[in-house]
Amino acid sequence: LRRRGGKSATGMEMAGNCQSRGMPLSKDKNGGGGNADGSRSNLYCSLCYENGAFPQPGFTVAEMQRHCIEQLQKRGLPRFLARTFQTSDA
Repeated sequence: LRRRGGKSATGMEMAGNCQSRGMPLSKDKNGGGGNADGSRSNLYCSLCYENGAFPQPGFTVAEMQRHCIEQLQKRGLPRFLARTFQTSDA
């Protein structure tokens, strides 16, 4: 696991990218996913991790990739850029 510098809003060391889908955590409007204790995750983005759990635990890799691309598009990112955060084709 390669970590880049940077701190989350809570001052915790942040990983460079979401460990689930690769989005830079610095680009996450929430500063990372949410842990069960209310703190920010320094491993997963807010699209992948909420309240200490993955919101779609039954998704296959391809389904999760499609979901993330759709969510990024809803946030205004063009599809071709949203796909760059994926590690394989959906």
